[in-house]
Amino acid sequence: MATMSYAAKDSRTMLRRNLKKALRYPSLTLTVVIMPLMMLLLFNYVFGSALGTGISGLPTGSGDYIDYLAPGIILMAATSGALTTAISVCADKTEGIVNRFRTMPISRASFLTGHVVASVIQTMTSVALVIGVALLVGFRPDATPLEWLAAIGLLALLTLALTWLCAGIGLVAKNVETASNIPMPLTFLPFIGSAIVPPESMPTGLRWFAEYQPFTPIIETLRGLWLGTEIGSSAVIGLAWCVGLSLVGYVWARRTFKTGPKR
Repeated sequence: MATMSYAAKDSRTMLRRNLKKALRYPSLTLTVVIMPLMMLLLFNYVFGSALGTGISGLPTGSGDYIDYLAPGIILMAATSGALTTAISVCADKTEGIVNRFRTMPISRASFLTGHVVASVIQTMTSVALVIGVALLVGFRPDATPLEWLAAIGLLALLTLALTWLCAGIGLVAKNVETASNIPMPLTFLPFIGSAIVPPESMPTGLRWFAEYQPFTPIIETLRGLWLGTEIGSSAVIGLAWCVGLSLVGYVWARRTFKTGPKR
């Protein structure tokens, strides 16, 4: 019991450290937030009329492309936020603080826990900002409070999963530039899914990839919760992906921090 208490205390200390660091150097967080906002405005106002033609099934009956687009871009905000974890963990490693923490009488879990929880808080704040802008430009969900809670919970679980993965990437990357480049495909993978257009409109091979990649069932679940479209098995598949990625990322990051990256 005492061990858990010390671990929780050390984790809180690390969390405060990372949040203060994010407030002191907000440029990285702002950069990550700006990208999904620009994508939202670009695809809605520049490409919306062309891309929205032929997309059916929107329960609002208005046919507004923003209703189809917003859930995918909101998910993109969650994926973009995970990049900050890889960069911040790698920065600590290259500056030597990770080796210092390994020699100190602190919980081995606290360093990673502080980074991950701080990143989740920052990312969910970014997600809230993107949701707010989407509402301002015409996104009109008709979800109940319970459905909103379920959607936010799913986004938080996805953020947690990607954050643990990126923590492991930050530990094995040789420099900050590498740490920022390796997770980059995670940010754009929603585009090769149902974020922008339905997979049914894609060529056969690309359509197969779009339907079976991790982000498509999560996007479809968000659409179902916010807009009342058919969810089907997407919720179960999306949750399975989130839980599986969380476990893989957690085990990998903890083991890498404990033993040090292989050279």
